[in-house]
Amino acid sequence: MEQFLSVLFFLFASYSVIANDSIQTLGTWMSSNRSIKWYWLATFAAVGLIITIAYSWFAYDGDISYGRLSKIPYVPVKWYHGIAPLILILLTRFGIPVSTSFLILATFASDVIVEAMLKKSVIGYAFSAITAYIFWISISKVLDEKKSVRDKNKRTWRILQWFSTGFLWYSWLTHDVANISVFLPRQISAPLLLLILAFFTLTIFLIFREGGGKIQKIILNKTNTKYVRSATIVDFVYAIILVVFKEYSSIPMSTTWVFIGLLTGRELAITTLSKHRKVKTLFPIIREDFGKLVIGMTVSVLIAYGVNYLAEAF
Repeated sequence: MEQFLSVLFFLFASYSVIANDSIQTLGTWMSSNRSIKWYWLATFAAVGLIITIAYSWFAYDGDISYGRLSKIPYVPVKWYHGIAPLILILLTRFGIPVSTSFLILATFASDVIVEAMLKKSVIGYAFSAITAYIFWISISKVLDEKKSVRDKNKRTWRILQWFSTGFLWYSWLTHDVANISVFLPRQISAPLLLLILAFFTLTIFLIFREGGGKIQKIILNKTNTKYVRSATIVDFVYAIILVVFKEYSSIPMSTTWVFIGLLTGRELAITTLSKHRKVKTLFPIIREDFGKLVIGMTVSVLIAYGVNYLAEAF
């Protein structure tokens, strides 16, 4: 029964985590490539996912989480562990960018690990916001999306964008696959790996067929993220930040907080440089996004502690 629940809740978590978090990495790329059929974009994402996870399985002796769960030992899965991924599916349908790391992992991790995750996520938010602000201030004089890309440069920018998206997709997967594989033993068999890859691929195609869902609206609300140059730079900076924090420690973190911090710093930089935009017009967007983060974090912690309470009771 425990093995059945382990796989079942893993499948629930796979859909909910990828649907909620993958738009952080693929959203700007999707919005700037709307002229390309969705199934070609989905194929690119699926191939990248398969390669990334398969590599972890070979390199980490059957572990698909890139060692992110080394400090969170496997716990036999019970019925109450399925509460978190089911609620995450509902939150995703309402467009709330909840922290899947806290919602899922906190139900398995100790208080010490949860505290370390929170600290790392807050640092990630601040670091990404400051980095994005400085970066966009620096490049503002050489990048102006109001001017069209020259025909001779369009192909180059398109190639760079697909490269940066692939790099970001890999970087994100090395972090957030841990949120899914926490339901499974740390070493899995080859047949189970194939099942996982098949389900991940199906999930990717469903998400792309829906155009990213309601989470995608956060991307489209941001300045110029539908343009190839801005989308390329957003993805590349985000990927670099994730790599930095991957090397910083093996403790999992909320990539959602890093992503929203990145967009916040970028919007602040654009507003600072603009002669027409006022800071007060930006605050409603920042307040809405940050408010969703706080709601998501609060819900995540409450659910995690509720599940832990049930674990002690049963």
